[in-house]
This record gives sequence, C-alpha cells and structure tokens, in this order.
Amino acid sequence: MQDRSRQMLDVASTEEKAPTPVHGIEPVTRVEPPSLWRSLDLGEIWHHRELLYFLALRDVKVRYKQTAFGVGWALLQPVLMVLLFSLVFGRLVKIPSAGLPYPVFVFAALVPWTFFANAVTAGSNSVVATPNLVTKIYFPRVLMPTASVLSGLPDVAIASAVLLVTTLAYGIVPGPQALLLLPLLLLAMLTASGVALWLGALNVEYRDVRYTLPFLIQLWLFATPVVYPSSLAGEPWQTIMGINPMAGVVEGFRWALLDAQPAPGALLLASIGAAVAVFVTGFVYFRRVEDRFADVI
Repeated sequence: MQDRSRQMLDVASTEEKAPTPVHGIEPVTRVEPPSLWRSLDLGEIWHHRELLYFLALRDVKVRYKQTAFGVGWALLQPVLMVLLFSLVFGRLVKIPSAGLPYPVFVFAALVPWTFFANAVTAGSNSVVATPNLVTKIYFPRVLMPTASVLSGLPDVAIASAVLLVTTLAYGIVPGPQALLLLPLLLLAMLTASGVALWLGALNVEYRDVRYTLPFLIQLWLFATPVVYPSSLAGEPWQTIMGINPMAGVVEGFRWALLDAQPAPGALLLASIGAAVAVFVTGFVYFRRVEDRFADVI
C-alpha cells in the first residue's frame, strides 16, 4: 500500500509540474536551416588544426616515396622548364624580358607558378584519391585540399634557394623589396587553396574535372605572364589581366627579386581582390557540399 501511495504521489507531482498551454495554444518548435557562418563552423576547423599538419606531412612523404630523385624533383622540374622556355621563347621567338636576362626572368616566374600548378593538381584530387578516409572517418574535409597546398612549401623553398643563387650568378642583387616575397607567396597559397577547394568539390560530383584539369593548367600558364612581361599588353589590358590572381604573383616576384620595372601596382591590387574572391567563394561552396562527399564518392 505504501508503494502504491508513493507512485500516486509521484504522478500527482509530475502532473503539477507539467507546463500548461496558455489560452489553449500548444508550444511550437521551429526548425530553420543554419546560418551561413554557423554552417561554415570555423571553430571546428581550428579544433582540427593538428590534423592539418599531419595530412600535409603525409602528402610530402607520399610524394617522394620510392622515387629515384626524391626531393630533387622539386629542383628538376623548374630548371628543365627554364631551359626549355629560354631556348624556345628567349632565343627563337625572342620575347622581350624587361631588360633582364631571360633565364632569370622566366625562373622568377616559374617558382611561384610551379608551386601553384602542383598545389591545384594535388588539391583537386585530394578528396577522390582517398575514399576510405572520407567514408570511414569524420573530420572537416576542407583540410584535405588545404593540406595539399601546404605540402608544396618544401618544394618552393628549395626552388627559391636555387633561384636566389642563379640571380646572384647573373650579378643581380635583390633589394629591400625582396622582403615582400613572403606576402606574395601567401597570395599564391590563397589562390591555390581557393582553386583547389572549387575543383576538389566539383571533382567529387563530376569526374570530368580530372580530365580537364591538365588542359586548364596549360591554358592558365599562357594566360599568366610567365614567358612574357605583362607590359606587352599595355593599359588598360594590363590591369584587367590582374583578374588572374597569378598574374600579380608572378609580376610581383619579378619586381621584388629582380627589381623589374615598373612595379605592378594596379595589377597586384586587382590580383589580391580576385584571389580573396576565389578563396572565399571556394571555401563557402566546399563547406556547403562536403556533407554529401561520403555518399557520392
């Protein structure tokens, strides 16, 4: 009897505490889509920052695993391109080089360009190349293209050292503006990350991206003033060329290291704006669609 009484008291107590509808209106729960900033969840990406380091380190190790030349490929690729372009465009076609020796002129452009091309290629394939990682473990997928971009930094460091030695061998001593090489490299990283995010997300949905990527990189190379100076275009086309973010990076490298004149003021500003736009839109699009990667891949 005592147990029975206790149960009745508990029920009565529960009924007294239950919320009563006001004027007969039941409470309504509204379900709304998350806001833009909440869906991006930048805090989650910061929480996984150590994973970004290990993914980049893994990419570096995989790139040179079981290769005969090892990190020598970071040097061999730009050097061979310098020799080829110097022969074809410097000697045969005789493209002007802003009063600079053509090998140094093109080498200064190929260092950031080679980094950009390799980073975009690796970042675009980073998601589809590791389906087991995507489908079995949860983490912000945006770290994968970003890690591919970061893994190219050792290569660009080696190539930059050789470029500096080549510059000094030609009797060109960099001035104080050479301190701007690091911000220009950050601009190249921002551009490569934005393009890799766009293409990496599209590559999951449309595998055509894998086949069009080499052609896109080739077109982008000749749309960027790598083998020719941007001054050949003249104004206002020279500033319009800045819509290509790598145009400002390439001309900025030449100006900062070789003191090539004139300074790429308007061209560089246009490239900075374009790079920021590419990165922001690529980041937002990637974060919006990455939840579907495990189902599609």
